[in-house]
Amino acid sequence: MKQSAPTVVAVTTDSPAAIAGLCVGDEVRSINGISPRDIIEWRLLADEPEVDLEVARGGIEMVIEVRKREGETLGAEVSSALFDRVRTCDNHCAFCFIYQLPPGMRRSLYLKDDDYRLSFLYGNFTTLTRFTEADLERVVTEGLSPLNVSIHATDPVVRSEMLRNPRGGMSLRWLRQLLNHGITVNGQLVVCPGVNDGAILEDTMVGILDRYPELNSVAIVPLGISRFNTESTMRTHTRAEAEAVVDLVARWQATFLEVLGRRMVFAADEYYLMADRPFPDGEEYEGFGMHEDGIGMARTFEWEFTGRLDVPTGPQSGFFAWVDGAPAEGYRAVRNPAGDTGLRDTGSRSTGDASAVAVTLGRRPIPESKTVSDAPSTAVPAAVSTSGPASGPIGVLTGTYGARVISPLIRSLGRSDIRVIEVRNEYFGGNTGVTGLMVGADISRVLEGEPVGHRYLVPDVCLSEGRFLDGLTVADLPRPVEVVATDGIALRRALGA
Repeated sequence: MKQSAPTVVAVTTDSPAAIAGLCVGDEVRSINGISPRDIIEWRLLADEPEVDLEVARGGIEMVIEVRKREGETLGAEVSSALFDRVRTCDNHCAFCFIYQLPPGMRRSLYLKDDDYRLSFLYGNFTTLTRFTEADLERVVTEGLSPLNVSIHATDPVVRSEMLRNPRGGMSLRWLRQLLNHGITVNGQLVVCPGVNDGAILEDTMVGILDRYPELNSVAIVPLGISRFNTESTMRTHTRAEAEAVVDLVARWQATFLEVLGRRMVFAADEYYLMADRPFPDGEEYEGFGMHEDGIGMARTFEWEFTGRLDVPTGPQSGFFAWVDGAPAEGYRAVRNPAGDTGLRDTGSRSTGDASAVAVTLGRRPIPESKTVSDAPSTAVPAAVSTSGPASGPIGVLTGTYGARVISPLIRSLGRSDIRVIEVRNEYFGGNTGVTGLMVGADISRVLEGEPVGHRYLVPDVCLSEGRFLDGLTVADLPRPVEVVATDGIALRRALGA
């Protein structure tokens, strides 16, 4: 596999790297004589008290000796998380959202990955169809846990057909091996109407209980369809189908709770919106561990907005919370809402087998990696702000599903100076109602008809490095807007409530 030397993009002042003379722009050829394949190996090698870096600077090769306390971070960031080639996806799923992207977007957005390292680093979902014995050995030896695996169906024939890959069915043997070795694994099912719902979804629940009861959790997310979809077999859920999924999940939660002592499976928030059912009580989400997968976001947002939670529910801390070496933006700093959807959140959501993007309340947009692609992950339904009390009329811009969650909360304030402005997604079309997938063109269309002089709040989840997915920037919008954070606490503060 081709490998390139990581390039230093930042050096912390007075850090061991800075004191030793490491500079921005240096190419690190090896650490203690070993060329790291990725940021995982970088961290392990750089954790030693004596670190010898072979670097290339302006065509000159040199060795920089770093001496530091054991466990002290090196103090350097590099340009990417993977130094060898990203392992791309060789599945051809009919539900892949990458295939449903409009033409003319950034090239990086069309790359599908199926790399277990990105699952560990950023929460991407992998199908394990390219997983090997050597990968298993590394995962177990280095403790690369947790990992996120796209299951979709436990029947090997159904799974192979869904992935359009003959290895689709047998690759679940790696899931069994990961669990056998104590690796924490979160599963995901993208439910496609008429394909893996109904009796097949029921059979998958039986298969999970029978063969994979050690799974940490399983997210049930709906298929996402854009107007560029060319697969005639792929369609959106009907209300009755959404109701059936919600009911099935409730039944199986009761079974898992009785047998395993935990609910195991959870339906994405959009299922309750599509079925017009109330969201489960917060306690039923068992600590909101799947918040980043679009599960329990609406309830946590409500709890934040109403003061029941006094700390925002954000991405779970992971690898980049305790390692330097690559910027947390990298691929995704948060997990994807729909798991391995083609458009994930920035976080977070192309990833995994790039399945369909679930239409959740708000998910982060596709962040453009410094080296390879990125896609959107999960976020919360609304625009929020950390600024002080608001003055003047306020318009909160959010996606279709986000508006349904936020509007009752805004009405509860009893104020006439605040409006929720729903932005319908015409750019992607289909059933795309995710706030994180709002683009500049759709926001511009809505703002053209809005009054001048009002405050307009735009959620940061739909921006990546200052740009919307369609390439526009905030400066391109027809009205001045405030880019704000996305949690209920911050929204209430921004509204002066």
